[in-house]
Amino acid sequence: MPEMRLAHLHPLRWLGQRDRGFAALRRATRAAIVMPAMFALGDKVIGNPQLATFAAFGSFAMLLLAGFGGTMAERLQAEAALAVTGGVFVCLATLASQTAWLAAVAMAVVGFGVIFAGVVSSVLAGATTALLLAFILPVSLAAPPSAVPDRLAGWAMAAGAALVATAFLWPAPARDQLRGPAAAACRALAARLRAGFAYLLSGMDEQSAADRDRAAAQSDQAVEALRRAFLATPYRPTGLSTPARTTVRLVDELIWLNSIVIQPRLHRDGVNRAALGVKEAAAAVLDRAADLLGSRGGSSDELDAALAELAAAHAKMQEGVTADLPARSLRPASDPAAGGEPVSEFITSLDPAFRAEELSYSVSLIARTVELTAAAERRSWRERWLGRQPEGVPGTLSAARERITSYLEPHSVWLHNSLRGAAGLGLAVLIARLTGVQHAFWVVLGALSVLRSNALNTGQDAVRAMAGTAAGFILGAALLAGIGTNTTLLWFLLPLAVFLAGVAPAVISFAGGQAAFTLTIVILFNIIQPAGWRVGLVRIEDVALGVGVSLAVGVLFWPRGAGPALRQALAQAYAGAAGYLAGTVRSATSPGDPGTPALPALPTLADDAARAAAASRRLDDAFRTYLAERGTKRLPLADVARLVTGVAGLRLEADAVLDLWRGDDDQAGGDVAAARQEVLGLADRVTGWYDGLATTIITGGELPQPLAPDQAADGRLVLAAGRDLLGDDGKATATAVRMIWTADHLDVVRRLQAAIISPAGVTAGQPAGGRIPPPPRRFLALLR
Repeated sequence: MPEMRLAHLHPLRWLGQRDRGFAALRRATRAAIVMPAMFALGDKVIGNPQLATFAAFGSFAMLLLAGFGGTMAERLQAEAALAVTGGVFVCLATLASQTAWLAAVAMAVVGFGVIFAGVVSSVLAGATTALLLAFILPVSLAAPPSAVPDRLAGWAMAAGAALVATAFLWPAPARDQLRGPAAAACRALAARLRAGFAYLLSGMDEQSAADRDRAAAQSDQAVEALRRAFLATPYRPTGLSTPARTTVRLVDELIWLNSIVIQPRLHRDGVNRAALGVKEAAAAVLDRAADLLGSRGGSSDELDAALAELAAAHAKMQEGVTADLPARSLRPASDPAAGGEPVSEFITSLDPAFRAEELSYSVSLIARTVELTAAAERRSWRERWLGRQPEGVPGTLSAARERITSYLEPHSVWLHNSLRGAAGLGLAVLIARLTGVQHAFWVVLGALSVLRSNALNTGQDAVRAMAGTAAGFILGAALLAGIGTNTTLLWFLLPLAVFLAGVAPAVISFAGGQAAFTLTIVILFNIIQPAGWRVGLVRIEDVALGVGVSLAVGVLFWPRGAGPALRQALAQAYAGAAGYLAGTVRSATSPGDPGTPALPALPTLADDAARAAAASRRLDDAFRTYLAERGTKRLPLADVARLVTGVAGLRLEADAVLDLWRGDDDQAGGDVAAARQEVLGLADRVTGWYDGLATTIITGGELPQPLAPDQAADGRLVLAAGRDLLGDDGKATATAVRMIWTADHLDVVRRLQAAIISPAGVTAGQPAGGRIPPPPRRFLALLR
């Protein structure tokens, strides 16, 4: 028992629980070696204090404030890009530092650009603080243009040392936080599919039922682990590289497959041999997709072969559906206006085939995404340099443009944070320069440290920043009181202080990181110019001014916080996804209907898809901002996650409808007008419900009740298909089956309402069926 307690208290285990993969420990160790070395080289060997200062803070920025993932080559490329961009910022900031107003304007412009650029790539988002520091330091320390060479030389020294340290000093293993969990989810879903059809083939015995339930639980766990990995950072874990852009698609696709497509439905899973063949082939595709994800840039031959088998099983299933539907089965004996047992039995008989159709599409979609990832990784260096993309993947510039434009929207949380950050940093520079504080740099850095998504949490962080700074000052003052101005001992203490500044924020707290950073600065400036404990006191004064600026900016700019912003993003995402689904159904079901008005042009449907995707991305970022916001979470995270999944389900069901009708050449099967009218009526009712939900979330009022099944509408659709959509042989045409399956896709979306209505009510502060209180007038004014 004592041994178990000791093992539980082992320092490495304790550290590993707080610092996953020892990422902070790795960065802190590198910085503790490189930063003092660069500072000593600049100060003692070269004898240039300005060069030494920029070498020290450049090392701190590139080794501690920026963290890049991926392969070693990708990390070194990102470090090199950071070094070049930071060098440009050092030059521009030094030139702008001559005049207070120019320095403030330049800081605001660069601050907005750097923060907002994070929407383009997680690499840029991860380097935001390092890039801002590269501008803050020179713009805050006024100097003539003649200082540029020394400052740039110091930054270049830091960049070179950072590249060498990244490559050779405790190099991190190649990591992709999504690929491993995505591969595991693919395998778990394949096992779930196999357990499901084994249960049906076994005659539904108890052991098979237990195996099926166990496999379902394991797939739920694997997909939840993928979701957690996706949400583990305060920004989307995707870059501009093609593999990064394609891998992130898998998250929604795998969650949709697990939560919607393969969920069992009571009394509706029959033994349909053709449908079971599709399930078996789909399981094989998922296994091959997992294999390809595990081998970076591997061959897609095995996955292609599995996809071909799935396509063959799918075609066989579709052929069997139309062959087994004689005309009389499409003509219910009961009154179609009232629904009736024959209609219900007919719809039920088609359900296994529809579920196989939906499964085939979703698994094929996952496989195509994995193939695109592998194809992008197989490109030669020349193809990468020329920007050649696999077919079906937009280019880097078009992807960046799409992301930027999607966030230039009045309700975008990222836009709000970028504007607030720019205003706060620019104002901090202006105040620091006008007040003539001794160290203007710390005023701006204090503002940068505590800017968060609303005034309340900015204030909370201000308290933490001040408490940490005070603690660091007290510790530094006690240290200096004991050793005086013994710079030799301070040199020995500097690496330890840098190490603590790097590891404390991850394993202790934000305040602990501030304390360690303050201690580092006290030691650093006492080495440059011994001044004793007064250095720490000046830092407290400057940081207090900076956090005051950030608090004022938090009050002035969008002080409502992440919760209401998340509420707005949810409403926009559901409205956008519902609009895309309605447009897809309208466009897809129109072939062969000469009586319908002219269809919307394809770009209109593409615009609907783009708007829905953009709203979904903004929702994702609003959710991440809410997760990262300190303080008590009023909105239950599980409920919000379910609502976010519902948005993805709406969009993917729309894509599935579009795929269902792609390549339809069955124009001679009859008149689609009556059947199309019934499908469009169902689409209007279902998507109108989501529009109403979105409106209620914003304006308040009664939550709409989930729609009940409409058996009368089902009967009218079956009657219309049986009357108008028969072939010359009296069999149902493919168009008839597609019409019914389109209605089935809409029914999936209708059933989703029951799953999200309770989370929507809880998220809005009311139980399902209750009344959502309207937001404050100030909030409504902002929405206008």
